[in-house]
Amino acid sequence: MRCPFCGENDDRVVDSRESKDGITIRRRRECLKCERRFTSYEQIEEIAYRVIKSDGSREEFSRSKLLAGLLKACEKRPVSLKALEETVDEVETLLHGREEREIATKEIGELVMERLRGMDQVAYVRFASVYRQFEHIDAFVDELRRLLDNRS
Repeated sequence: MRCPFCGENDDRVVDSRESKDGITIRRRRECLKCERRFTSYEQIEEIAYRVIKSDGSREEFSRSKLLAGLLKACEKRPVSLKALEETVDEVETLLHGREEREIATKEIGELVMERLRGMDQVAYVRFASVYRQFEHIDAFVDELRRLLDNRS
C-alpha cells in the first residue's frame, strides 16, 4: 500500500477491524519510512452476473428485480416475504456456483416457477402467465390443465 504522505510502498498493518456489515475491512497502517499512520479499506470485488434476455440482450442480474416479480405474482396471496427471499437466495446461489457468468432468463424463470408451484399455485400461474407471455387464453388454460394433472 502506497503511503499517502511520502509515497513509499513499505508499511505494516497496526490494526484491522471488520465493518458491522461484514463487507469491508478497515486497516490502520504505519509507513515504515516516515512512520505516519493512515487508514485503508478493503472490500471484496463483486463479480457481475449477466442475464441473457429472450431478445438476446444482456443486462446485469438484479436481485431486486427478481424479488419484485415474485412479489407481484404473490400479491394478496399467503406467501411470506421470507419464502420469496429464500427463492431469490437459491437463484443467487446457483449463479455463484456456476463457472459461467451469464444465465438465460429462461433458466431463471424455470427455477422460480418450480419453486412457486410448490408454494402457491395461483402465484405460479400469475408468474407463468407473464414469464411465458401467454398470447391467448388457450395457453393459459393449457398451463392450468398441466397444473391440475400434476396435482392428481
